[in-house]
Amino acid sequence: MTIKNKKIISLGLLVIIVLLSYWLWLSLCPVEIVAVHREGSHSSVLVKTFPLTDKGKINWWLKNKEMLKSKYNIPEPDVDGSFTVVFWYFGDGYKEKGKYDRRCFEDMKTKVNCIDKDKAFTVWNSRSNVVSFGVNDGEYRINDKGEMIKTEYH
Repeated sequence: MTIKNKKIISLGLLVIIVLLSYWLWLSLCPVEIVAVHREGSHSSVLVKTFPLTDKGKINWWLKNKEMLKSKYNIPEPDVDGSFTVVFWYFGDGYKEKGKYDRRCFEDMKTKVNCIDKDKAFTVWNSRSNVVSFGVNDGEYRINDKGEMIKTEYH
């Protein structure tokens, strides 16, 4: 093996190690909740960090749903039991409406009350009391046996 090939392999390994270390660091960061906005049974939770994987997001919800209820009073189900909680990445913070794809919060009495739409995770409960978890490429539901079933979006 030539010195050039060894350098290329070493550089490649270094890049892989750096990327894996960064991914691990992101995975272990605690979720930082910046704000919670409620509109009836619909809640928006603004976060700075959130688990990267589908499993990590769902496990975080299952582990922290009681904390969210006691600290932020979410979810707040409708009379039929349905609710939606959307976790949004806070990104660069609050901005004015201006841009097309922003989520604005009417409970803030200021012009700077919007965020860029960058959804991390969604949890909702249907009228039939089925909890679902929305991720980028699909939806998970817990069936009657307690098994996690994924439905992929097409």
